[in-house]
Amino acid sequence: MTARIIDGKAVAAAIRDRIAGEVAGLAAAGVVPGLAAVLVGDDPASAVYVDGKERDCRAVRMRWLGVRLPAGTTQRDLHREIDRLNADPDVSGIIVQMPLPGGLDAVAAQERIDPAKDVDGLHPVNGGRLLRGDPTFVPATPLGCQLLLAEYGIPVAGANVVIVGRSQLVGRPLALLLSLRAANATVTLCHTGTADLAAHTRRADIVVVATGHPHTLTAEMIVPGAAVVDVGINRRADGSLFGDVDFPEVARVAGAITPVPGGVGPMTRAMLLANTLLAARRHAGIAG
Repeated sequence: MTARIIDGKAVAAAIRDRIAGEVAGLAAAGVVPGLAAVLVGDDPASAVYVDGKERDCRAVRMRWLGVRLPAGTTQRDLHREIDRLNADPDVSGIIVQMPLPGGLDAVAAQERIDPAKDVDGLHPVNGGRLLRGDPTFVPATPLGCQLLLAEYGIPVAGANVVIVGRSQLVGRPLALLLSLRAANATVTLCHTGTADLAAHTRRADIVVVATGHPHTLTAEMIVPGAAVVDVGINRRADGSLFGDVDFPEVARVAGAITPVPGGVGPMTRAMLLANTLLAARRHAGIAG
């Protein structure tokens, strides 16, 4: 068996085209969505990610309102900047790029963002709404994973889904998202404390891996035909990227699989745009 490749790059491009059309429609009504990304310090990887988000915004004609603060920024100064963005009517969505320099409290910064502008979906209010079953802003990566499965016709309702990794950004919100009535999956969340990980993954129709560790999932750990979503990003010595899944071997057994790069990554960026568009619509009182 050779797995179908789940092409996140192509799906994300189609989503960006749709968003660009909707942004143009809003602009005609006098509403221009705006995204503010706060970057503190000079971490090279963070700068690359923020630059990519700026390109995405400009490509769909959203307003880009990036903020760069020095590494010596205090918590008070960071909060003051977030407060300014909260009060700015041109700003639809706010993200604080992680990681923050040492000494800064990331959770406090996330909680400072107005929940109505929290397009990363990390504010406790938005996390609570997801837990309650009526989400507004869902973290971009889980949202992208769900949409990829839907776009490729991979059944989620009634499926056994195993998620490996319990991070705040991916594992936990994705487990909640897929267990809502609208998705109706049976979800098992595995982590570093899970005994016999393979015993769980071998029972899964869908396996999502988000650990940050290469070869977390190998071919003998899945059943033939399972769908595999690789969220991990690791870097080789030559700079090339690869995921948490042993891709060449798992692809021989799986029914469908996301590549790295070109799978979940492009969807994360596209879903951030989608959340920003949603925030702008909600602020303007426009249904969408």
